[in-house]
Amino acid sequence: MILLDTNALIWLLQRHRRARVLDRHPRLQMSPASLLELQLLVEAGRLTLARGQTTSAVIQDPRWRLDEPPAGSWFEIACELAWTRDPFDRLIVAHARLRGWKLATADSLLREHLAPREILVL
Repeated sequence: MILLDTNALIWLLQRHRRARVLDRHPRLQMSPASLLELQLLVEAGRLTLARGQTTSAVIQDPRWRLDEPPAGSWFEIACELAWTRDPFDRLIVAHARLRGWKLATADSLLREHLAPREILVL
């Protein structure tokens, strides 16, 4: 399984060339943390979704499935990730670790702190 970080999700939505590597992975997962981050980016005017698309509609995209890990275990792992102050990075990395999935990311900070077996570099 592959968990999408928020940038990976945005690139898939925008059909960006950097997301093409994900076309080979039929079992993509989306984190609820990414859903909230998308919404905040839209509200801040930093992201525009396709016409008529909402963040809620993103959940229904057939290319991935929304995974909902148990909050207690998920947040406990996030508390251990003191190398970042970004709450979304903490939650998304914790989500991937809790499930034992690779995280699809191009984020240099995440790549620096995660083991090669934990990431799929975009």
